[in-house]
Amino acid sequence: MKAVFLASVSIAVIGASARTFTVYNACPFTIWPAMFTDLNVAPNVPNFPTGWEAASFTKVSFTVPDNWKAGRIWARRDCDFSTNPGPNSCLDGGCNGGLLCDPHTGTGVPPATVAEWTLQGDGNKDFYDVSLVDGYNLPMRINNDQGCPVADCPVDLGPNCPSQLKGPFDSTGFPVGCKSACDANLDGNQANSANCCSGSHNTPATCPSSGVEFYSYFKGNCPNSYAYAFDESSGTALWTCDSSLNADYTLTFCP
Repeated sequence: MKAVFLASVSIAVIGASARTFTVYNACPFTIWPAMFTDLNVAPNVPNFPTGWEAASFTKVSFTVPDNWKAGRIWARRDCDFSTNPGPNSCLDGGCNGGLLCDPHTGTGVPPATVAEWTLQGDGNKDFYDVSLVDGYNLPMRINNDQGCPVADCPVDLGPNCPSQLKGPFDSTGFPVGCKSACDANLDGNQANSANCCSGSHNTPATCPSSGVEFYSYFKGNCPNSYAYAFDESSGTALWTCDSSLNADYTLTFCP
């Protein structure tokens, strides 16, 4: 069996209270991970670039503040930053800024599978999830070193994606994404949409999962993921870990 060597990069914050996050590309192709922190929620940011190139079977480790809030990591596919650097530099998941996502506006272009964290949140808990609210572009898994639950979407949702949602497609015609019903604008008005949980549908009561088109495709294939805006009621969307455990987290693409 051919050995696989993992290239590892570590960056430490001296004298700071922090967790170690590891991002591993287990995909057999290069991806471009990206990271964003909502600075409107809290100013605490990881000590690592907001975007980087990850060859297949390589990983990076870096530190994030113990109280990192509203943080997200996702991956971009089929990128070329040499011309027109920005959200359209990648086939999916691109962000304002090019390789390095803009710290204020670089949230990523759907469809994209997104890993989300709020550390030291309410009740002194870490909250984390794998979100398909912005659609899907790669399988991913979040695990940790403290035995807290695993959040994941381990299935490639592209090939069997409903035709109305399938895409974008690479140069061979292979679907590298599966849009959400909201992003695909299936009901024609994203501002007042049952699929987007917007307008008159902006509460859990007025936006049940039963009213979201193709919810069962995403949740059925990836039950431990956040499949639409109010999916917490499923009990298998948002995961927690006691913050006092100081868990370190690993995000794996193509687990």
